[in-house]
Amino acid sequence: MLDPKGRVAMVSGAARGIGRCIVERLLESGFRVSAGVRASAQGLVESDRLMLHRYEAESLDSARGWVDATVARFGKLDALVNAAGISAPRAKLEDEDETALDRMFAVNVKGPLRLIRLAMPHLRAGGTGRVVNVASLSGKRVANENVGYAISKFALVALTAEVRRQGWPHGVRATALCPGFVATDMTMHVTALPREQMTDAADLAVLAETVMLLPNNASVAELLVNCRHEAML
Repeated sequence: MLDPKGRVAMVSGAARGIGRCIVERLLESGFRVSAGVRASAQGLVESDRLMLHRYEAESLDSARGWVDATVARFGKLDALVNAAGISAPRAKLEDEDETALDRMFAVNVKGPLRLIRLAMPHLRAGGTGRVVNVASLSGKRVANENVGYAISKFALVALTAEVRRQGWPHGVRATALCPGFVATDMTMHVTALPREQMTDAADLAVLAETVMLLPNNASVAELLVNCRHEAML
């Protein structure tokens, strides 16, 4: 396992949900963390190991500014976690208005793509760079009418595969973390499954930390995380 002490990680979507739990887990294990947030991040306080920076997933300038500020503050970058994402409003197959679909692609696909592109020179430099993309089981199968969300998460899984392909000779490893229902704000509207049966975001943070610390010769391409049985798995 890699030593987490002194490693620098950027985490988008850090104000709440899965991203927030990953930030807390990494800080606990000894990482230095640059947390990308849209606005305030209640309870997160800057310190010598935690940097808060405004990040808008739909803005290339915001992505560039965040990466530059992180490297300027910490001197390097070892890992990137793309946890920012949206699932609403729904984008259905026969919707003529493509506004929802376009925004999902801007946030769920182009946002991670831009951050990875900007971070790759720094990730390659250390020889043990790590990328964790928080995708979804919706990136592995289609189970409801929100096909726009599924398409965006399928694309994020494909992006992860390309990061692995290009980054492999340089020690960069990438993992697609694909959970089902997670008990966060994003699933407050879900009635198909009781919240107590949903995956805890803190458990996903443990998985994210684990794949970030595995050595180069023990890389995990995808982690499919179930809170209920699915026949496809």
